[in-house]
Amino acid sequence: MLELAQRLDKAFCLAADLIFHCQGSVIVTGMGKAGLVGQKIVATLASTGTPSHWLHPAEAVHGDLGRIRPCDVVLVLSQSGETEEIVRLLPSLRALGPPIIAVTGGLSSTLARAANVVIDLGSLEEACPLGLAPTTSSTAMLAVGDALALVVSRMRGFHREDFARFHPAGSLGRKLSKVDDHLRPLSQCRVAREDMTVREVFVRLSTPGRRTGAIMLVDPSGRLAGIFTDSDLARLFERRRDRELDGPIREVMTSNPVTIPLGSPMTEAVAILAQRKISELPVVDEEGRPAGLIDVTDVVGLLPQELPDGETLPAAGPITPSEHLKPSYRVFREPEEGDVA
Repeated sequence: MLELAQRLDKAFCLAADLIFHCQGSVIVTGMGKAGLVGQKIVATLASTGTPSHWLHPAEAVHGDLGRIRPCDVVLVLSQSGETEEIVRLLPSLRALGPPIIAVTGGLSSTLARAANVVIDLGSLEEACPLGLAPTTSSTAMLAVGDALALVVSRMRGFHREDFARFHPAGSLGRKLSKVDDHLRPLSQCRVAREDMTVREVFVRLSTPGRRTGAIMLVDPSGRLAGIFTDSDLARLFERRRDRELDGPIREVMTSNPVTIPLGSPMTEAVAILAQRKISELPVVDEEGRPAGLIDVTDVVGLLPQELPDGETLPAAGPITPSEHLKPSYRVFREPEEGDVA
């Protein structure tokens, strides 16, 4: 890879510039292993802000050439530059008019001669023991394709917020999104006035859907004044402080609780939950009024998986399977005299 990096020259820069200024989509094509690499490059381009599509070279000459427009850029992958399906495709690509970027090791190949820009992979020795299966060459293609995608992404000024728009699902999407997208709305939260008694709060309040373990308490102006959790209630009972159940909840609530503003990154909310070791995090608006709640059960998969006090998991010892778990093997040999048939 170091040798490949040193080989990259102005052709790489020209290719990145073509992709950056492309008014359409980047169409990536290749056959066999190069084609599989091309599909990964398409995914990287798309997720980093460059519209891109995969084109199978064999299907292209049976109608899929209709996907290509002059405003597109075509990225063609072929180590030899003489792949039959690719060579057959080239005249049509030239007729359609989009610029062609070739990633190839054959500088004098048919592909290289037809391309507008040629990124030279050089003569590569495949890692396959036979020196035949695409291994080194496919890895080099992938590295060049991903490098193009990332350079163009940086040219676009592509930020974490942009990345989050294209990755709304899964733990990655949640980490890059805003708290607004994941908070439990007020309609699913328990909110009460700070002058109500503890008994009134727990008798009168009920919410549809999943129940949160905290009650957000507001002052007369509607701003968040404190928070009272199920754990706080349990402590009142454990310490036999029954008399306080009929007193104002503000006297036993946690005043000025930790909060997070609307519009904050989800990563910040996760960090607060982990560092403060809390289960509920109120989300407030610019005026300090509650807008919702982040509950730890909704983001448990995003919390850092660390053991307390720097503990580490014990090292795995040697595996000694029980006899009944060991595979059995039948050894075949030539029959000898005295063997029973």
